[in-house]
Amino acid sequence: METRKIRIGIIGAGIISKEHLEKYEQIEGVEVVALCDTNEMQLKKMAEQFGVPHTYTDFRELLQRDDLDAVDVCLHNNLHAPITIAALEAGKHVYCEKPIAGSYADGKAMIDAAERHGKMLHVQLSFIYQIETMAAKMLIDEGKLGKLYHARSTGHRRRGRPFVDGYATKEFNRKATASGGALFDMGVYRISQLLYLMGLPKVKTITGKTYQEVAMDEKRREISGFDVEELGVGFVRFEGGLTLDIIEAWAIHLNGFEGSSLVGNVGGVRLPGHTSQGDTPFSYHTQVADMDMDATFDLGYANYRWHQLRDNTDAYDSSQKHWIAALQGRVELLPTAEIALQTILVSEGIYLSDRLEREVTAEEVIEASVSTAIKL
Repeated sequence: METRKIRIGIIGAGIISKEHLEKYEQIEGVEVVALCDTNEMQLKKMAEQFGVPHTYTDFRELLQRDDLDAVDVCLHNNLHAPITIAALEAGKHVYCEKPIAGSYADGKAMIDAAERHGKMLHVQLSFIYQIETMAAKMLIDEGKLGKLYHARSTGHRRRGRPFVDGYATKEFNRKATASGGALFDMGVYRISQLLYLMGLPKVKTITGKTYQEVAMDEKRREISGFDVEELGVGFVRFEGGLTLDIIEAWAIHLNGFEGSSLVGNVGGVRLPGHTSQGDTPFSYHTQVADMDMDATFDLGYANYRWHQLRDNTDAYDSSQKHWIAALQGRVELLPTAEIALQTILVSEGIYLSDRLEREVTAEEVIEASVSTAIKL
C-alpha cells in the first residue's frame, strides 16, 4: 500500500482547524508542517498543542513554501474563494471546508481555477462518507430502489444557532462572513449527501423560503448582527423527473425530524434522524411476495467485512482520509467540488426564490449570483 508522506499547510486556527488537525493525527503518512492565522495567540496555542513546526500570520508566506503537497482552508465562507484560488495559483492542491464558498459565482471560480492550474480541489462533505451513505449507494447501484424519483432532506436543531444559543462564533450569523445560515452551515451536509446518492442530477428549478422567528437573547443578537436564516425550506426539480424537498432548522419549536430519505419505484431508504423517541436508524423499505417490508442492517459488521475483503476501503472512511488517499494516488478523488457547487446552487436558489416570491430556474440563480468574497 502506498504511504508516501503528504505534507499539509493549514490556513485558519479556529474550531474547524482543530477538528482537522485531530483527524490528520489519525491518518498514516500525513505531516502538518505549517499553520497560519492572524490571531497570533491562538496560532501559537494550536501549533504547540499539535506540534506544528512552522507558523505564519500571512497566508501568502505559507503559500510560498515549496515543500507543501496541499493546503487545507479552514476559514469562514466568504474567505474560501480568495484563499483557495491563491493556493491553487501557487501550485497547491486544496482541501476546503464546507460550503465551497459564499456564493455559486465564487464556487465556480474556485473550480475553474483548479482546472486551469491542473490541481485537485476537495470540499469537506462529511456525510458522503457515513456508513449509511455507503449502504444506500450499494442498494441503489444494485437496483434495490429501482428508478429514483424523490428525496427529502431534513436537518433539525431545536435551538442550535451559533453564538446566540451558546456555540461557536458570531461570524456564523453574518452574511458578510458566512453568506447564509442554517442552509449553508448544516443543510450543505444533507443536500450534498442526497445529490451524491441521486447521481448529481442537473437542477432545473427551485422554490423556497427562509425564516428567522424563534426568540433569541437580544444582547447576543445585537453583538452578532444576526442577519441569516435559522430555518430554510425548499423544493427542487431536476432534469429527468427527480425532485427534492428540504427543511433545515437551526431553531424550531419541534422535538425532531425523521431522517432524510430517498425513494424509487422498487424501494426506499431512510437515513438516520432524530425524533422525540430517540435516534432513528438507517432502514430499507420494499415489498416482498406482496408484503410490505421494513428492514435494518448490521452495518457495523458489514463495514468490518468490507475493510477486510476490499481494497482501499479506508480511503472512504472520512473526508480527510479520502483526500489523503487521493493525494497518494491510491484512489480517484470523488467530485466533491462539483457536488458542493450544486449544493450551493440549491441554497442560493432558495434565497432568490424567497426574495422574488416565485419559483426560479437554475439559469436565473447562476445569472444572479455574485461574488461575496472578502477582499484581501
